[in-house]
Amino acid sequence: MNTQEINEIKELLSTPKNIVIVPHKNPDGDAIGSTLALSHYLTALGHQTSVISPNEYPGFLKWIPGEDTIIKYNESTSTAKSKIENAEIIFTLDFNHLSRIGDMEESLSKAEATFIMIDHHQQPDDYAKYTYSDTSMSSTCQMVYHFIEKLDDLKKISPEIATCIYVGIMTDTGSFRFRSTTSVTHRVVSDLIDRGADNTAIHENIYDTNTLSRLQLKGVALNNLKVLPEYKTAYISLSQKELDDHNFRKGDTEGFVNLGLSIEGIKFAVIFIENKGEGIIKISLRSKGDFSVNEVSRKHFEGGGHHNAAGGKSNLSLQDTIEKFISILPSYKNVLNP
Repeated sequence: MNTQEINEIKELLSTPKNIVIVPHKNPDGDAIGSTLALSHYLTALGHQTSVISPNEYPGFLKWIPGEDTIIKYNESTSTAKSKIENAEIIFTLDFNHLSRIGDMEESLSKAEATFIMIDHHQQPDDYAKYTYSDTSMSSTCQMVYHFIEKLDDLKKISPEIATCIYVGIMTDTGSFRFRSTTSVTHRVVSDLIDRGADNTAIHENIYDTNTLSRLQLKGVALNNLKVLPEYKTAYISLSQKELDDHNFRKGDTEGFVNLGLSIEGIKFAVIFIENKGEGIIKISLRSKGDFSVNEVSRKHFEGGGHHNAAGGKSNLSLQDTIEKFISILPSYKNVLNP
């Protein structure tokens, strides 16, 4: 995003506007944190803002400041459509293709608002008039911080905004351990703490609240964990029955894919989760080093993401999906086990 575009956005935001802010379907901590942070900021500037999520999100995000104002498109469709139709500006955060918003795609495609994209995933689409894209960033939340910085407005970062941004940076960096965590990321986080983000409380709210059924489901995941040492690969599968038997709620499997990646010598980890309601197998992929799971997901599982973290799906059965996955590993053997 160049200086001219920033100046145009400043001018656009210089008078009160009706603004809609949208995260991707099945939003995570970065998506919810970034949209709420931007909403708080724009509201402080005098704009009327609405965060519209395509659907529900995990319970461990329900404490974030402003979360109770989020409109869920699948639950309040008519209200959401009206907001979108009347919007003068639409921000799309943490995704870069309208296919990532599910049933909302049609409504947004018809919108006459000015679109502004803020995102850190690879290969952005060109639907937005203004695109702030940076794949080197740790998170979209960090980009929202820099976006506010580009507008010369860091002074407006309140404790609520700082908290929202901290949530997304923390969750998308795996608590600051992923390669995308740079010295700049740490300086941003330091400033957020100075501006009121309570890092200890945020961590406890995200990671230290478990139900017995979730912990038991984690035990099932560990029991299902398989290791393929010749490919430095580990994978986990969870069937719909296993989810149902443990009272599965959205977000309960968050982080499970990293269990395989934590094994000594493992470079590639995947989790396959059956979703009979959608008729698909949801797939999360993680890697270490120079192995691109983004490439694997795009090529084989209709997905994508980052170099070391991606998602995808399969329309095959759970067992057939696993067999397909195992069948493609030989073509990556030289990269995984040089």
